[in-house]
Order: sequence, then C-alpha cells, then structure tokens
Amino acid sequence: MIDFGTLLIAALAMVMVLEGLFVAIAPGAPRRLLEQLAQVPPEALRWGGLLSALFGFFVLWLLLA
Repeated sequence: MIDFGTLLIAALAMVMVLEGLFVAIAPGAPRRLLEQLAQVPPEALRWGGLLSALFGFFVLWLLLA
C-alpha cells in the first residue's frame, strides 16, 4: 500500500500537470477566469471553496475506505 506522503505528492504533481496543460493549451483562459473571479463576492468564493474542499474530502474518503 502507498503511504500518505507519497499519495499527497502524487496528487500535487497531478494538479501541477493538469494546470500546466490548461495554461499551455489556452493561455488566455486563466486570465479571463481570474478577472471574472475578482467580481464574485467574497462570501460566494468562501462557500465555493468550502464545498469544493468537502467534496474532495468525500472523494478521498471513498477511495481510501
């Protein structure tokens, strides 16, 4: 079984690969996304981040249980 540290590093590496490909394929998209996010109220961003984190924990729990 893979230990948690290795799994965490692999997950971070996957995020970097996906984000790097996204920027390489469509370099203007992240800039437009950040401009749109600047107009979203902080409370909506907070709830979106919380829901995303909870969903991620749920998926990890399903995978590792």
